[in-house]
Amino acid sequence: MANPKILERKQAIIDEITNNVKESSSFIFLDNNGLTVSETMELRRKLKESGSELKIYKNTLVARALKDLNIDVESELNGPKVVAFGKDIIEPIKAVTEFSKDHDKLVMKIGIVDGKVTEVDELKKLATIPSRDGLLTMFASGLLAIPRDFAICLDLHSKNLES
Repeated sequence: MANPKILERKQAIIDEITNNVKESSSFIFLDNNGLTVSETMELRRKLKESGSELKIYKNTLVARALKDLNIDVESELNGPKVVAFGKDIIEPIKAVTEFSKDHDKLVMKIGIVDGKVTEVDELKKLATIPSRDGLLTMFASGLLAIPRDFAICLDLHSKNLES
């Protein structure tokens, strides 16, 4: 029979994974074949800047936590994996994509976005979406374009009447 203290620690980790999946908008599985410790720390810092986290869990514990949530990604849980997650949907995906451009050993495998399993192709599409601030800026400039164009039109019309 297994040691009760070890079982308690494992259950605590399973509960932590479950909470992270529930509370995160995006939860991405990454292949970690050959990243050095310094590269992993650099990725952690980059994710931390965007309000996200990077964790390393045992695949068996992740599989148990996801089984409790009725999420099936067990086929992807082979080999060393790390997970990146955050409350914002786009930011962790963008940070990982940007980091993987310089570090080809880091590869996105699959993700859970808003509680749904998401393939790599969809994750790459999400990485191209501008940040929240960028989207708000685009929206504001779109709203300001109509009154600006109207003001220009009125100014040209008034100049036309003067001549």
